[in-house]
Amino acid sequence: MSRSFGFDRGTPVDRYFIESFLDRHRELVRGAALEVGDDTYLRRFGGNGVTAVDILHIDASSDAATIIGDMSDPATLPEAKFDCLIVTQTLHLVYDMPAAVRNLYHALKPGGTLLMTVPGITPIARDRWKETWYWSVTPAGAGRLFADAFGPGDFRVEFYGNVFAAVAFLEGVATEEVARAKLNLKDESYPVIVAVRATRASAD
Repeated sequence: MSRSFGFDRGTPVDRYFIESFLDRHRELVRGAALEVGDDTYLRRFGGNGVTAVDILHIDASSDAATIIGDMSDPATLPEAKFDCLIVTQTLHLVYDMPAAVRNLYHALKPGGTLLMTVPGITPIARDRWKETWYWSVTPAGAGRLFADAFGPGDFRVEFYGNVFAAVAFLEGVATEEVARAKLNLKDESYPVIVAVRATRASAD
């Protein structure tokens, strides 16, 4: 149906899951906040609760970015600055994922929260990002990554998807073209999106 994730037909299935996850946790989108690429989700889900915005981008030509660099580089992100980090569909583009997760942890203030999504079952982009599309992530893999950086009990891994949603997404069918009830069913064998809510301990 589409070779561009379904963007040309409507809302991609993975975006439906990502936005459902962020909507469920919108009360955490607050204070000094950072998003990767642009501030679309900070504005949509944080609103007036967000008091300061930073945008991280790896490309120095980005007009919107306030921080330029690779999140796996410890020099990129400031220490203990943010109440909230929104990092959607980015971690799979970072070769050293453990380092990136550690640096995101240190960028949070104590008590701050990271809201992250990564692709599970997915096509690979055909645009500029295909050259650094290194990984897909399972819920078990996300659990190991975040336990090492945040410690047990300070994060929760969720997944979204089932075989119908996976096939629809792989074929580029848009969310508007299928029944939401079919998308909302969850089958752990078919994680289209893996999502993590992780909080830096108040005292560490």
